[in-house]
Amino acid sequence: MKLRIDQLGAQLQKQLAPVYIISGDEPLQIAQCCDQIRQHARAVGFSERHVFHVENSFDWGDFLSTANSLSLFAQQQILELRMPSGKPGDPGSKALLEYISHPSPDNLLLMITDRLDNTQQNAKWFKALERVGVFIPIWPVESAQLPGWLGQRLQGDGYRATPQALTLISERVEGNMLAAAQELEKLKLLAKDKVIDEATVEEAVSDSARFDVFQLIDTALNGNIRQCVRILSVLKGEGVETPIILWALAREIRLLGHLSRQISRGVAMDLALDQSAKIMGFAPFMLKRRKALLNKALQRNSERSLRQMLHDAGKINRSIKGLDRDNTWDQLLSSGHTGGHQYAQN
Repeated sequence: MKLRIDQLGAQLQKQLAPVYIISGDEPLQIAQCCDQIRQHARAVGFSERHVFHVENSFDWGDFLSTANSLSLFAQQQILELRMPSGKPGDPGSKALLEYISHPSPDNLLLMITDRLDNTQQNAKWFKALERVGVFIPIWPVESAQLPGWLGQRLQGDGYRATPQALTLISERVEGNMLAAAQELEKLKLLAKDKVIDEATVEEAVSDSARFDVFQLIDTALNGNIRQCVRILSVLKGEGVETPIILWALAREIRLLGHLSRQISRGVAMDLALDQSAKIMGFAPFMLKRRKALLNKALQRNSERSLRQMLHDAGKINRSIKGLDRDNTWDQLLSSGHTGGHQYAQN
């Protein structure tokens, strides 16, 4: 059974499942989700916990041996499998299938992995575990959802923040949920009558936003000029190399150019996405997920403007290679094309 993270509490109140698979790249939400499961399990008698770190040399026999035996002092036990890769290999697959073929009511399996792709989710071992348990994929909180997420956390602790305060907190901690949680704790100490306003945030919250190159791409596609410049500034401060940024931007411009040509010839968007994925090496499901963003960028940009963007990307590439003396960061930040501005202006 697949659930959202906000559905976990209700599911636990109904019945503790024999298996929970928690998968994602957001450490804070993963930790809180696992803590919620452990706390509930302890409350109903799972008093012992065994943690297994699945690495190349991991012995799956130890896992099965522990699963099949209980200590003299514990009636029920949590078996916590930390498998970042999400790939148990052949020995692990067989061990997991053997485990789930005769599950003991005295065991609770809690598996924690990085984000699982479609191939991993279609594996036999995963299907077998999901059939009897709960799968919770955890995604990063999107920019538009972050104020609501922050507000809910504060409300749960008996605090309230003004809309302006929530927006300001979001801008300063975006992409860094651990910093977000820390800043909320600090703000609760400073709140007057349990209300947090914009002035309190201005004084107390440092800019802890964390971004990556792919967030820059999506922001550019969305046409948000101001946020593009901000993300570029943060990436520069974090020491991200300009060739990586230029590679991602140029690849996206080429994708838009290919889509634009296909659509101008009467090809439907979904088919154009499939064809582009094959030609350019994108995962088809990733392009389908970003269809709305790509559409928005295509509506603002002509094939001619996309060719101009590639031309400007070539200029920045010359600067990166030392063939021109221009400052590459200045070019990325000020360019009306590759920094994301052209996406928004046309």
